[in-house]
Amino acid sequence: MDGSHPQGFAEAPMTFIPAGPILAPSTLAEGPRFRVRSLCLAPNEATTLHSHLHRSEHWIVVAGTAEITLGLRARLVGEGEAVHIPLGQPHRLENPGRLPVTLIAVETGCYLGEDDVTGHD
Repeated sequence: MDGSHPQGFAEAPMTFIPAGPILAPSTLAEGPRFRVRSLCLAPNEATTLHSHLHRSEHWIVVAGTAEITLGLRARLVGEGEAVHIPLGQPHRLENPGRLPVTLIAVETGCYLGEDDVTGHD
């Protein structure tokens, strides 16, 4: 994204904390059993390998190319592609490229609290 956008279009601010616990990305929508967030990783940033006991996630890459690890397997995921992360599956998000990676994360489950994170690093 070059920062330009159509008239009347507002961009949500996007930030992400590298290589640590997942902290407050931008929440775009939420309900009793779902939350939609926007995440952005700068080049060479990564989250920790972690899992959730009470929620699954669906990640859609909207800009850049991410390396997504599910369990022991890592793969590159490009713009317009999506990955489903089942409940309990260890996962990590990395940006191996030279451009920022932006994705939309849809979280669903009976509990969406920030303490529903089990680290595996």
